[in-house]
Amino acid sequence: MRLAFRLVFLGVLCASVANGFALNREAFTFTNYDLNVQVDPEQHRLGVRGQITLRNDSQVPQKFAVLQISSSLDWRSIEAGGKPLQFVSQPYTSDIDHTGALSEVIVTLPQPVAPKSSVELDVAYEGVIVLDATRLTRIGTPESQAESADWDQISANFTGVRGAGYVAWYPIATEAADLSEDDSLFEVLGRWKARESEGSMKLSFDNPSPGGVPVLTLCSGHETREATVGAGGAQSAAAQCSYSSFGLSIPAFVIAAYTLTDRPAVTVFSFPAHVDAANNFADAAGKAAPFIAEWFGPPREKARTIDLPDPNSAPFESGSLLLTPLASGDSTLAGMVAAHQLTHASFFSPRPWIDEGLALFAQALYLEREKGRQAALDYMGLHRSAFTHLEKQERAVNGDRETRQSLVNTSNEELYRSKAMCVWWMLRDMIGDAALKKALAAYRAADDKEPSYMPRLIQAQTQRDLEWFFDDWVYRDRGLPDFKIESVFPRKTLNGTYIVTITVDNLGTAGAEVPLLVKFDGGEITKRLEVRAKSKGVTRVETSAAPQEVTVNDGSVPESDMTNNSFKIASAEK
Repeated sequence: MRLAFRLVFLGVLCASVANGFALNREAFTFTNYDLNVQVDPEQHRLGVRGQITLRNDSQVPQKFAVLQISSSLDWRSIEAGGKPLQFVSQPYTSDIDHTGALSEVIVTLPQPVAPKSSVELDVAYEGVIVLDATRLTRIGTPESQAESADWDQISANFTGVRGAGYVAWYPIATEAADLSEDDSLFEVLGRWKARESEGSMKLSFDNPSPGGVPVLTLCSGHETREATVGAGGAQSAAAQCSYSSFGLSIPAFVIAAYTLTDRPAVTVFSFPAHVDAANNFADAAGKAAPFIAEWFGPPREKARTIDLPDPNSAPFESGSLLLTPLASGDSTLAGMVAAHQLTHASFFSPRPWIDEGLALFAQALYLEREKGRQAALDYMGLHRSAFTHLEKQERAVNGDRETRQSLVNTSNEELYRSKAMCVWWMLRDMIGDAALKKALAAYRAADDKEPSYMPRLIQAQTQRDLEWFFDDWVYRDRGLPDFKIESVFPRKTLNGTYIVTITVDNLGTAGAEVPLLVKFDGGEITKRLEVRAKSKGVTRVETSAAPQEVTVNDGSVPESDMTNNSFKIASAEK
């Protein structure tokens, strides 16, 4: 009877949708979550009960609401005002979850929800979360690599579960994401984060300790209280977490028997076998902290680092919380990771290209301090390869790629992380350390209401016109420059020196200020030259001996083709 009823109800639902209630999966914004989370590590189980608030942000009343959780979880009940609601559950293929699918319900609301109005739903669901990398293996990723990337699981020895984009362990609603399509996951997740950027979440955990061993429950929320309490003679781990803007900070939780290493700059939670690595990381963080504070100000909150059991696991960050393997003893690598994390603890922006771009920029700055400029350029070179292929792709037919993929709009991590890091480095080379530090010190996240806010702060610290730069690199995605040394004319002066006239042609679609390196017998000279897109720049350099070679771009400016950047001078005397 129940199956027959569900089939009849599904038929009625489909008819209703066809008759005017179009199913819009992204019509509602989840403005608030208040959830109680119970985790049973021995059984790999997760059980959630609580209330969610949905606001209709579409232009029409909505009779149906779509709710999605991981396909490994099952819906138990959905109510409004204490009354059960009718809903139909169905699998929905989407790579926003590590299983590659979601358990989706289409809920019939008590009455249509008008635009900008809200509805509160009481939800209950449960199931298991085990190691599952289906979404990666089905597109050809080797299993070991896939499991190191999608390491989320609930187990007796380690529980670590990330949120939307990894595991949909709290209700969401998105269109399907497909990893086989270049930007699909980035775009779907980006829209979700943008809609939820002002949402709030409260979580309470009450979890038994596996085998009675004291464990810690840790969350990525900014207001977290941890405790180990007794309940009927059995030990359990309890925590309360809250998020004021969880769209910007992916909710995640970890449960394990950790050893605590507490220092002024960072708190490190490590497995007992990794205590030495935890101390090394804490020392590196302490060493990097004054340098980061000099650039980005004193910390707003204390950074926390949580150990992962698999040394090959991909790191994960949410605000100033970092989950990363601590088995490595490389002090330089530890310092770079700490620099990234400490930047987030000191500086916050709701704009990813600022928030994440500066954190990677801080890593390059730290490496330059430790190993020199070339080491920093080599590091940025690794990141350049992550986004230059995107810039080389053919522009979208509809012509909106310049705006959609601009740093102020993009949801692509390769752009708002790696490309943004290079943009910050170029700005630093153009205006100098002191001016950029003053601009960063003047930044206030609450005042960042429009894309031009940060560029105006930077512009205020220099007499130069930088609007062309921001237009090419920040407001729009103009592509990349392509510098070519068109000609070099050396001329010997009466006093024995040489005046070298250099013409650089920018064949690309974005302009930049680029360094020129002139080598001569006994030394070299570097000079900077501004060359706009599809334009030429000319400069003169004086050398004390005959010039031998001129090179444009030392790697600090992302470029589409660097094979034409050098010019050997056959005979300056001639």
